[in-house]
Amino acid sequence: MSPVAKASALRVRLPVVVLSLLAVLLPAWPGRAAGAAVQQLITVTAASYGTTYATLRVYQVSGTQQTLVFGPWTARVGYNGVARPGAKREGDGKTPSGTYGLSFFFGVQPLSGVYFPYRLAHSYDYWDDDPASPRYNLWVDARTANPGRNPEPMHQVPAYNYAAVIAYNTARVPGLGSAIFLHVGTGGATAGCVSLPASQLLAVLRWLKPSAKPRITITG
Repeated sequence: MSPVAKASALRVRLPVVVLSLLAVLLPAWPGRAAGAAVQQLITVTAASYGTTYATLRVYQVSGTQQTLVFGPWTARVGYNGVARPGAKREGDGKTPSGTYGLSFFFGVQPLSGVYFPYRLAHSYDYWDDDPASPRYNLWVDARTANPGRNPEPMHQVPAYNYAAVIAYNTARVPGLGSAIFLHVGTGGATAGCVSLPASQLLAVLRWLKPSAKPRITITG
């Protein structure tokens, strides 16, 4: 190969090598980890895996830039803290760590001004928490289907006055946990969800847009 050809080949290959090194060396950050298309990010950061308190922040994301929109606010998490990555189990009282999307919003009270689909919760609505049930980790209308053993009532005041479904265990693997929501705080720890005071939660729910590919990142 001539010197000119070698130089030309080097110019073609060098950016590929540099980009490959950057992909390895560039530090991870929540927006990047959640995917390049993410434009809205909620972070829930606990000081340790055992605490029931966390700091919640909400960001607008553009590329690698994050602009704080809401927070820092005090949120509550599971009564046994935050599960280590991959360690969440049904009934353990822990909030799962990791990065997740949001499926839909729901609540006992009507809610206007939101972009996500909103589902009213009635007395016959339950979330199936039974790992042995074929409808595990699904919303179930008890008038038409069996919601399993000891299901989670969706008509709960004030916790479920307004809420967002965190898309955890969407594969519905039995025993890995179910019914993980971002909901109204009741003054104490949760059974594995994330909670905020109603006014703060409503501000977040009305800001979130499905088109912005929002993600929630939970760490302990």
